[in-house]
Amino acid sequence: MDVCLVSAELAPWSKTGGLGDVAGALPRALARRGHRVMTVSPRYKRAADQVDTGVGAIFHLFGHDHTVGYASVEKDGVLHLFVDNPCFHRGGIYGDSTGAFADNLFRYALLTRAAIHAAARFPVQGSHLANDAVFHANDWHTALLPAYLSTYYRPHGRFSDSPVILGLHNLGHQGTVSADQFGGLDLPPRWWPTLDMHGHLNPLKAGIVSADALVAVSPTYAREIRTTHGFGLEHLLDARGDRLVGVINGIDDHWNPATDPHLAARYSADDLAGKAVCKAELQRELGLPVKPGVPLLAAIARLDHQKGIELLRAVTPWLMMSGTQFVVLGSGGSEYEMWMRESEHRWPHQFRGWVGFNEPLAHRIEAGADIYLMPSRFEPCGLNQMYSMRYGTPPVVHATGGLADTVDSGKGWSFQPFEAEAFARAIGWALLTWGDYPGAWRDIQRRGMTADFSWNRSAEWYERVYRTAGRLRTS
Repeated sequence: MDVCLVSAELAPWSKTGGLGDVAGALPRALARRGHRVMTVSPRYKRAADQVDTGVGAIFHLFGHDHTVGYASVEKDGVLHLFVDNPCFHRGGIYGDSTGAFADNLFRYALLTRAAIHAAARFPVQGSHLANDAVFHANDWHTALLPAYLSTYYRPHGRFSDSPVILGLHNLGHQGTVSADQFGGLDLPPRWWPTLDMHGHLNPLKAGIVSADALVAVSPTYAREIRTTHGFGLEHLLDARGDRLVGVINGIDDHWNPATDPHLAARYSADDLAGKAVCKAELQRELGLPVKPGVPLLAAIARLDHQKGIELLRAVTPWLMMSGTQFVVLGSGGSEYEMWMRESEHRWPHQFRGWVGFNEPLAHRIEAGADIYLMPSRFEPCGLNQMYSMRYGTPPVVHATGGLADTVDSGKGWSFQPFEAEAFARAIGWALLTWGDYPGAWRDIQRRGMTADFSWNRSAEWYERVYRTAGRLRTS
């Protein structure tokens, strides 16, 4: 198949979260499986490997003509194209310290139009994308892709058989703006009812209504957004339930304890000896007493309401009285950062709070911890629970979204309802198994470490979605 994936983020060139990871990893996996793949994303800043193509285009939006250029990188069998325009050259991707950029609708409408033009203009592996090429849009930023494709290309016979798949990573962000901005999108008036959400312009709604298939990032999340976590779009998602599926994300190969350069010792499911070395080195690095017989618990998270940090706060005194060690890495809400600092001061020999983010340290925490805690209020997919299982660190998770789909009783522990008592009970079972049943603990570790969380598995599922959407498009 020919695939054009369009995203506001693309790791490693741009990333704020899971969207960037998916956009970076899925195309590589699809290319390895023999498909011709192009990605299109903004050029937020120049990178040494990006080559200017000399190709430009002009698009009319919000009353003006806007010129874009394109830079390219060919890597791992994928053609990556970067849309260059001054509107993307800012200090942040979506906003800065003052909040979201006021012209984000314009910025990502420009990206979307430039992406379709790129798919028509640039060859991949020597030839242009076929008339049934798959367009894979992502979240609200590129959810207008079906509208622009139908308005400017299909009437002229270009991409007339191309299905559009819309990836749904987090329904909490929808790009909603005032209705008076519709005139700036350069779409025919007939599209307004598709974008209209209670008198406001909602680009995500338009994509949900008009895409040929919808892909949430886990089967459980696909069910949840039809009833509880759709942020007002539940009825539309439920109405399109026959076009909505869930596909678990994969994790990159660089999260592998057998090859990880950030670790003090390498280890695998067949030889776990190096994990004890990693624990001792992590305790030294954090200034904690080096005690192999003391369980070391860990959490790595954005410190906000979604991630269930209030449950971590609630169980911390009990964990400290139980004699455990606990490390938290993350940044976000000031009240949560203050909690980390106060806890470290109160329990200097047991608690460590690292405010900020440090990826090498995140690898060492995944490897050195005994138990990983992830009590997210909701979690579309989640990656850290898969990292922890890969590193032989069984997780304790809230049974929601991708956490429910990836962590079963043979690989870790889950809890319901979203309450501190239920969370503490699950941690208690994990601590009991770690301390009193070492044979069972090793079995849990090995099952998690050998589970298939590869992007190849995810790409195989996406192929099925693409083919089904293509048949629906042409039937």
